[in-house]
Amino acid sequence: MPEIGYQADPGLTGWGALLSWMTERNPDLQWPQSVDVFDRMRREDPQVKSVLRAVTLPILRTEWVVDGSGCRDEVTDHIADDLGLPVKGQPFVAPLRTKGRFSFKEFLRLASLELVYGHSFFEQVYTIDEQGLAHIGKLAWRPPRTISQIEVARDGGLVAVRQYGVDGGLANPTFGARTYGDIRIPVDRLVAFVNEREGANWFGESLLRAAYKMFILKDRVLRIQALTAERNGLGLPVYKAPPLPAEAVDWTFDQAAKWLDDQIEAGKKLATEARAGDAAGVGLPNGADFSFMGVMGRLPDTDALIRYYDEQIAAGALLHFLSLGGDNATGSYALGETFATFFTDSLNAVAQHLAEVIQQHVIEDLVDTNWGQAEPAPRIVPAVIGETQPITAEALKSLVEARVIFPDASLEAWTRAKYGMPVKDPATSTAQATQGAAA
Repeated sequence: MPEIGYQADPGLTGWGALLSWMTERNPDLQWPQSVDVFDRMRREDPQVKSVLRAVTLPILRTEWVVDGSGCRDEVTDHIADDLGLPVKGQPFVAPLRTKGRFSFKEFLRLASLELVYGHSFFEQVYTIDEQGLAHIGKLAWRPPRTISQIEVARDGGLVAVRQYGVDGGLANPTFGARTYGDIRIPVDRLVAFVNEREGANWFGESLLRAAYKMFILKDRVLRIQALTAERNGLGLPVYKAPPLPAEAVDWTFDQAAKWLDDQIEAGKKLATEARAGDAAGVGLPNGADFSFMGVMGRLPDTDALIRYYDEQIAAGALLHFLSLGGDNATGSYALGETFATFFTDSLNAVAQHLAEVIQQHVIEDLVDTNWGQAEPAPRIVPAVIGETQPITAEALKSLVEARVIFPDASLEAWTRAKYGMPVKDPATSTAQATQGAAA
């Protein structure tokens, strides 16, 4: 049964096709301008940086393993070795050298930039060993600012990605133009991470999209706050000219006006050059006055506005607990655990999304290349974030007494490392004598 409808109008090309895919109507946030805007947000605003770190660092820190259930050991070991990840249920054997090898953590960090820009593309690069098997040479990141065009099929599927030309091509060619030297990467060589893709919109939606308005308003308020401190922090020098002298009754109007103008000009020069210091001082004619005038009235509370904008930026990533506690903060600590649960659930959803893309377009592509599409492929599984229980000596004792786990050399080595104890010395160990007495 062939597909009747469409997601991308095949009759539109260039910017017309792009606008039909995207639902963004803010010109500043339409691609490719959005790349610079979101890059500026994550580099300039501490709250935005904090939100991004809170979202990405737990995903990078959690344990990722390869689950080979139902797969041949040869296939599972090949995938785990290429990715540099442990096999589920087996002790991890670290490679002897890491230089020049594929780094899964670095790949995951760059893949998580889909949360910043809405998309993050990689090109698969394989190497062939002596047995003719393909290995992951690298998953080469293709920065969003180098993307010149995304080709999309009628059904909304990704066809290819084009990059700006580097061999004589224009630095910023018009969207859709085929300039000399542009680079086309077909979909079978791509790994595409797209955040919250809808239909044919392979640009995705940035996690910072909802925070953009708050970022702009906060930036304006910060500028006003700095200007307020600059203009009113030290006071404004004010000079009051003396009244006309008694002999001015015999002056003409022009003479009196000239005298007053001279006094005002001298006072302006005095106010402009006024500086504080050990030897600072002013000399005033009789009747003149000079002072530093502070702020009259009440200044707007810009701190409250900035706190509000920070709270809204955090709320866009379900980081409500960042606003709990402290002076002038809203909410209570009792809500912290509830908010944290929602946040960790969102992190697990992001980790599962990343794992799904890696599974389909890294692991399964590699298995297909080496053994064909009929070969079962191992799965990549991230550990659940937020559910790791703290391991204490009391917990270990209870587990051993309940015969849930049994002590062995690996557990003893891990326990010693966990509590900072020295490595076991077999020459001086009393364990054998104790075990013999117990026997």
